[in-house]
Amino acid sequence: MGEVVRTVVFMMALISCNALLDLSGVHEVKGTWMGSTTLPCTYRPSDDFTQETLIWSMERDDSTSTVFRRDNSGDHILLSKFRDRVSVPKHSPGDASLLIKKLEIPDSGHYTCQVIWRSKNNSLIKKEVTTTVKVVKVAATKPVIRASEPGLTFAPGARTSLTCVASGSPPISYRWFRSGPGGEALLLSSQAKLAWDSLQPSDTGTYFCEAENRVGARAVQQSDAVELTVRESPVTRQPSPEAGRPQPTPRGDVPQRVPTGPPQAAPPPHLYALPAALGVAALGALAAALLRRRRRKAEPLYEVAFHSTADDTRLEADVEVPDSCLLKETNSKTETPSDSFPMQDNGYDNIRITKNPDYENLVNAMESEY
Repeated sequence: MGEVVRTVVFMMALISCNALLDLSGVHEVKGTWMGSTTLPCTYRPSDDFTQETLIWSMERDDSTSTVFRRDNSGDHILLSKFRDRVSVPKHSPGDASLLIKKLEIPDSGHYTCQVIWRSKNNSLIKKEVTTTVKVVKVAATKPVIRASEPGLTFAPGARTSLTCVASGSPPISYRWFRSGPGGEALLLSSQAKLAWDSLQPSDTGTYFCEAENRVGARAVQQSDAVELTVRESPVTRQPSPEAGRPQPTPRGDVPQRVPTGPPQAAPPPHLYALPAALGVAALGALAAALLRRRRRKAEPLYEVAFHSTADDTRLEADVEVPDSCLLKETNSKTETPSDSFPMQDNGYDNIRITKNPDYENLVNAMESEY
């Protein structure tokens, strides 16, 4: 009875092992001449079994040759024509797939993946799977144009590139063209990529590419045309020299100045009548006279009027005239009520100095404030 139980357990373990270490692959793979292809060979790894040996062999014209072998000593490529063209993943447990690069027509054949495992009780289990490889030459397909940036509208100075992509047996040659007037095509490049480091409005135009390989009649395949647009830069209007100058104000030719710095104390209300009475020129002269010296109360203030008969020009100014400059004594009994004094010098026909009592009152008010 015990012997029967042990046999049943062994058979169940063997069935489980076969299911666990079953190799997965495909029956046929089509490869493109001068291209690359992968022959799948995978299994589910287990801690109870260790991969001992991996062998890839090729059968062609009733002869079998070992292409690749992996064991405890490392990887070995045994056929010289596959040197530097085949490989198997090293750090992917359960993946024993064979990659073949630069496929050639003689690479067509039957490839067998054979894996040998060693169990914990040192028993060996071997599995294998066969895949048929057909290497064919494929003519270049119609190429497509891929842009490095979304959209084909750019600002001046932008960088971009267009890439021509086609499938088929390599090597595939590419050419870039730009459509010209009258349907004429201008050859731009013999590379797969057409690049601009700094786009200009003159680069705006229609572009297309061609692809070709050495298969069959070497028919040239042409892509659809694309339209590339470079926007014109907006015209920037230069500021005029007058922009920084103050604009004329409505009140004559006197510019309005905006005060800066801390706010100043407002003058007394009764002084607001001074600019209206004297005007801007008289106020400036009066202020300069006040800063230069204080007027003695005994000195009168006079209004000077100039009348020229040469060109009928009338000049008037309100200035302070000291007593020493008067041509006539002010205390004369013959003075008129307006205290006017005629003068006949400096090319003027008549110069009259008049004492103005209103100015006297305004000046006294300003002195009381200062």
